[in-house]
Amino acid sequence: MTNNDILRRLRHALEISDSVVAEIIGKTGEETSRSQVDRWLKRDDEEGYQALSDPMLCRFLDGLIIEKRGARPDGSVPEPLDLLTNNEILKKLRIALEMRDEDVNAVFEKADFVVTKAELGSFFRKEGHRNYRLCPEQVLRKFLQGLGKKQD
Repeated sequence: MTNNDILRRLRHALEISDSVVAEIIGKTGEETSRSQVDRWLKRDDEEGYQALSDPMLCRFLDGLIIEKRGARPDGSVPEPLDLLTNNEILKKLRIALEMRDEDVNAVFEKADFVVTKAELGSFFRKEGHRNYRLCPEQVLRKFLQGLGKKQD
């Protein structure tokens, strides 16, 4: 799954427009136009497609945290990561959406996917911790799928 796929799925799940995506990125100090967002949201076989870099996806996720939870007390904005892992994406979404373990598991349940408490905890550990595990693409995909499903 590419960064562009992730942005498309998040935009759909959170029900936000292209201009709102640009505004969210703008909260990190990086000005982005609606037309730029439109190029990122195109499929890779469409004319005008542009690949979304890890730092720009990171800026979107950091902007989403600012949008949903407010700016840091000192007003600083974190520097975007050069390499964004599935673990980091999951962590940033969890922070932005103010989710606890139960909330994250509820999202997985909507996607008919089971993640144990221990497995979930391993994705949120610091890299280098003995219980740290890389988050597989399938897990992130199912999380995004669950986010996109409406409450019954």
